Amino acid sequence: MVGGAADPATADRAGPSTRFLVVVGATCLVGLVAVIVWVLVDDLRPTGWDATLHAAGLHHRAAALTTVAVAVSATSEYLAYVAAAVGAMLVLRPRPWWFGAAAGLLLMAVEQGVRVAIAALVGRSRPPEGDWEMHAAGFSMPSGHTATATCAAGLLSLGLVYCVRAAWRFAVMAALALWALLDGVGRVYLGVHWPTDVVAGWLLGVLFTVLAAALLARMRPPLRT
Repeated sequence: MVGGAADPATADRAGPSTRFLVVVGATCLVGLVAVIVWVLVDDLRPTGWDATLHAAGLHHRAAALTTVAVAVSATSEYLAYVAAAVGAMLVLRPRPWWFGAAAGLLLMAVEQGVRVAIAALVGRSRPPEGDWEMHAAGFSMPSGHTATATCAAGLLSLGLVYCVRAAWRFAVMAALALWALLDGVGRVYLGVHWPTDVVAGWLLGVLFTVLAAALLARMRPPLRT
């Protein structure tokens, strides 16, 4: 309808524009490559920024904050996959729920596979183990917890964009973004990642969300007219 309100029958079908996805995806890809190159050029050593923020986290350690940071990190190991499955289910409705859930979980698995491959190629070591407040394994860059939380938050936000028209969806999306932000900050605070690892995790998570958005849009059923 020209000059009027959106058709109620299709109002919940509009997702992010292709131009928006291209701009965000290209920005994240360039940023991710830049951070990785920065670290590689410096022979994988912590940058000055890494060392400063790592030391600040150690200096401001408190039992209550550590408990919160550990709890937030735990959500990216478990609840993140639930969030991704629900997000894909919303995007792909009215397809069967199990189809959307499987798509969301598969996307998260692929994202983790890409993250592990990048980490192996970069081969960066974590901060000294004596600084850790929780167990960690594998190479340091990009942060797996951060990338997982960011991608899961992105997929669930995408589902809200497609299927929820109420104003409260923006509050939920803001809360999801805050979750991904706190997860990354917490990984630095817990001493298991350098800040540049976390930045790379955020960039990878957003980049994969953009790729997932493009893929899921092609998997959606055609509009009914």
